[in-house]
Amino acid sequence: MNGLSSDPLDRADRACMSLEGLSLGDAFGERFFSKDAWRWQKELTFPPGPWNYTDDTEMALGLFDCLIRNGRVDQDRLAKIFAERFHRDPWKGYGGTVRSVLRGIHDGVPWRTLAPLAYSGEGSMGNGSAMRVGVLGAWFADDPERLVHEARLSAEVTHSHKDGQAGAIAVAVATSLMWRLKPFDAKEFFSTILATTPAGYTHDGIARAAELPSGYTIASAVIALGNGNYLTCSDTIPFCLWVIGRHGSDFQEAMWTAVSAEGDRDTTCAIIGSIIGCWGGRPNLPESWIRLREPLQFDVDKRP
Repeated sequence: MNGLSSDPLDRADRACMSLEGLSLGDAFGERFFSKDAWRWQKELTFPPGPWNYTDDTEMALGLFDCLIRNGRVDQDRLAKIFAERFHRDPWKGYGGTVRSVLRGIHDGVPWRTLAPLAYSGEGSMGNGSAMRVGVLGAWFADDPERLVHEARLSAEVTHSHKDGQAGAIAVAVATSLMWRLKPFDAKEFFSTILATTPAGYTHDGIARAAELPSGYTIASAVIALGNGNYLTCSDTIPFCLWVIGRHGSDFQEAMWTAVSAEGDRDTTCAIIGSIIGCWGGRPNLPESWIRLREPLQFDVDKRP
């Protein structure tokens, strides 16, 4: 494991790199809901620009905002930031459940009242908790124990179900490991994630992913692990981590694998991008893709 700085400037730089990878993956994957997706995949052709990002990036920007302002997850402020960004631009692909939560928060209903109401009172175990959390994993990569606590707090604002929180923890830990594991070691990657992810459906899926050979066909991996079609953490994160175990730090290969699996492409690509984006910083991300993606809309200075 490599030592990392806890200096706020270094933490912000790390989070920015994860955010770049996340937003690129999100915007790239979103384009593959087009009727031309089959041709782009067959020819490995870049979709034409502009690449607009979705709620995956919007909520990651909100989490980044909170970290810059507070240096930690202040749940009340995070809820307010999420709601304000949603109110300003509600057409970023937000799902129905989170739309109702964020609309309620904006109207003054406490998030602690709203979040547990999802899914008939069970709380959400959706993949939204994981799609945005890479920036937090990068921010707290120097402090693995605190990272788990902060990831749970970040999820709880919208995902009161324990498996929704487990999904956020798994992706945050995975993101931190891309900073700390040099060279990348898939076995240690999976074992560390499994050791820190709470028991439940997502943990079980990650355990299957750890045992699944990297040489499996993508179609077989989807059957075994899911591809985000059901929009849950357990149906999304195991596949994302398997892709990273298969491709390591190769950002573009991982993106093409993710979109070829179909399913919730913008979110699988966002999660994978947030993790791999940390490997070598911006030089590991294709500049041609960055030019195609719409500019990120920060509400705060990127430096604390």
